Amino acid sequence: MSAFLFVVPPLTGHINPAVGVAARLAAHGHRVAWVCADPALVRRLAGPDAEVFGCAGPVPGAEGAVRPPDLRGAEALKFLWEWYLLPLADAMAPGIRAAAEAFRPDVVVADQQAFAGALVAERLGLPWATSATTSAEFTGAYDGLPKVATWLRHRLTDLRARIGDPSGTADPRSSPHLLLIFSTPELIGPQAPLAPHIHYVGPSLADRPAGPGFPWELLDRARAKVLVTLGTANADAGGRFLVECRTALRERADRVQAVVADPGGALTVPPGDKDVLILPSVPQLALLERMDAVACHAGHNTVCEALWHGVPLVVAPIRDDQPVVAAQVVDAGAGVRVRFGRVRADGLGAALDTVLTDPAHRAAAARIRTAFRAAGGARAAAAHLERLAAECR
Repeated sequence: MSAFLFVVPPLTGHINPAVGVAARLAAHGHRVAWVCADPALVRRLAGPDAEVFGCAGPVPGAEGAVRPPDLRGAEALKFLWEWYLLPLADAMAPGIRAAAEAFRPDVVVADQQAFAGALVAERLGLPWATSATTSAEFTGAYDGLPKVATWLRHRLTDLRARIGDPSGTADPRSSPHLLLIFSTPELIGPQAPLAPHIHYVGPSLADRPAGPGFPWELLDRARAKVLVTLGTANADAGGRFLVECRTALRERADRVQAVVADPGGALTVPPGDKDVLILPSVPQLALLERMDAVACHAGHNTVCEALWHGVPLVVAPIRDDQPVVAAQVVDAGAGVRVRFGRVRADGLGAALDTVLTDPAHRAAAARIRTAFRAAGGARAAAAHLERLAAECR
């Protein structure tokens, strides 16, 4: 039996992939614990009995951790690092160290954006693995931005001097011991890095809380079905886009039924509407089994969950890694890209028509689905972690 300590930021999209891996390890008899600045979020996603060590750190949406919705490109990236990821690492470090001393893990599993997990493990001499919930940083995302890449390296060097081993050299976003990437080269493309310690395990999907009841009885088998979602972190930026989606989908109501996730309440909900079902949250994994297309922000988890089900996409990236993930979808042939800030209903409608009717997009999505399911998901990730623990004893 080994002990694994998962270090995650308080971000749903980064915790969800780790949940299935942690559950698999626990089922094999291993001890599993978590460190997060939002223990309640971990318990909501991983189960109420999850052992969670709390730590300090900004939680998205709290005072000082609210990103202006109109930030894009380099400015959005700078805000993410300067005002969130780096302060999060500094704040988390003492709690991670206390958790490691109390729990005594054999392996630390650090999310790629929970830098403190890697650096504290390095300082304590513990082996650590990276849980890579997006592949963007491993595919030349900064090749055209050398100044940005240099600035990021300098910030990580300064962070290591504060909380890690100053003599260390490993990038805390990418463990030299074990790098688990929750995707496959079939989606990432030819830039996917290869090395003995890098393992592409595909999506890690686990059962999730059902939430409020979904009106399954309203789904129309006679029409194609489209899911529209902008994930859990874009409610402040998505109002205009959702309005355009609703217009485009209503124009196609004779042949298309839509389900729209609207956590921010940007859309009105007409009583008795069976053409565009608008809800604050949806059971995404269960719903994808019945969808014919997805329109989304190109968040890594949403894209991978759609492609796990062989569903082609219309992607409208907003910021962060989303443009890179959107490019992967388009290059793989599994979807069409539109401009989030400028697309109108006619353009969205044309893109949806394309992915719903062009068999090439569905064939590409099916090819990626096959690769994802062969990669092993949580089962494969857990096996790699078990091997690392055994090797380091």
